[in-house]
Amino acid sequence: MPLIRKSPQGSGPPPNEQAVLRALAAGNEDERWAAARAAAELPNSVAALGSAVAQETSPRVREALFTALVRLATPQCVEAIMPLLRSDDADVRTGAVDALAAMREATWPYLAALLRDTDVHVRILACELLRNLPGEQALPLLCEVLESEPEANVCAAAVDALAEIGGTAALPALTRCAERFRATPFLQFAIGVAIDRVRSQASQPRV
Repeated sequence: MPLIRKSPQGSGPPPNEQAVLRALAAGNEDERWAAARAAAELPNSVAALGSAVAQETSPRVREALFTALVRLATPQCVEAIMPLLRSDDADVRTGAVDALAAMREATWPYLAALLRDTDVHVRILACELLRNLPGEQALPLLCEVLESEPEANVCAAAVDALAEIGGTAALPALTRCAERFRATPFLQFAIGVAIDRVRSQASQPRV
């Protein structure tokens, strides 16, 4: 998701907070887009941005809203975006994942809870988000998914992330997951590919 560059400090007066919030709630498309850009300079705008992005129908404005939340990057921004992982709109879900990935330091404390969410699709998206974390943070959470997750599709998402992240510490969990899902051919295949890739990465000499 492209990010809007911040305006240089001192390039103009700060935005009028009340005008920005009014435009976010009730402006036309151009006014909402401009307000979303301006709101990134207003730390108190998070609640309004979260409310706006949840109901925005214009892709252009929605992207600007996500970008504003990413620029602010507070825990409240993460909490405003997380419900959108449940959206029926694939574009909204993609925007939410991209925004959370861009705020990885703020998002990190919430990932364990997302991996335990009652919605299978949210758990899958949480595995995708773990790709953006350093291996030492992501690997234990992904291994926990392999050990306890009952849904094959969620385990497949974790396996795919582990194949990318690497780390021989994941090999025992991958092997045990293969045993748990020995009657699920697609997951057996994915785990075999991941194990081969992890071992190959481990055998390559470090530069």
